[in-house]
Amino acid sequence: MPQIPEKIQELTVGQLADRSGAAVSALHFYESKGLITSRRTSGNQRRFARDALRRVAFVRAAQRVGIPLATIREALAELPEGRTPTEDDWARLSESWRSELDERIKQLNRLRDHLTDCIGCGCLSLETCVLSNPDDAFGERSAGSRLLVERRGSTARGGRAPSRAREPEVPCCGD
Repeated sequence: MPQIPEKIQELTVGQLADRSGAAVSALHFYESKGLITSRRTSGNQRRFARDALRRVAFVRAAQRVGIPLATIREALAELPEGRTPTEDDWARLSESWRSELDERIKQLNRLRDHLTDCIGCGCLSLETCVLSNPDDAFGERSAGSRLLVERRGSTARGGRAPSRAREPEVPCCGD
């Protein structure tokens, strides 16, 4: 990784990309989303302050754990402009994200457990399958896998196509 001399206070987008490991296109995207800022030279070239290195690292670390960009932007907005995020900043912000991540982990664990059940069964019943029908939303309307038949039967304008013969309902998961 190329080293940047201390006397250089601003980085080109290429230098920032090389040093941070982020693609130039990612840096442009981060800038468009307000995660990092640059100034323009008289030749209309971007120049980033050195603190952009830490901000990019902060963004990438938060993204790796699944924090949405809007949430990351809000967190960075709390920091004074031109100041590098510190270890204390990261600790404070990551603590506020912990409960959200814990809830996602619980959801993913439930999904993983139900995925095994569905693969073992193989039916993907719209009546009972937690992957195709979370919280049994379709079971309130009717039993069986009618949703698939309803979708096939609808037209592009939202009307109904001529009715087709209904497929027989197949019991799921030992029902």
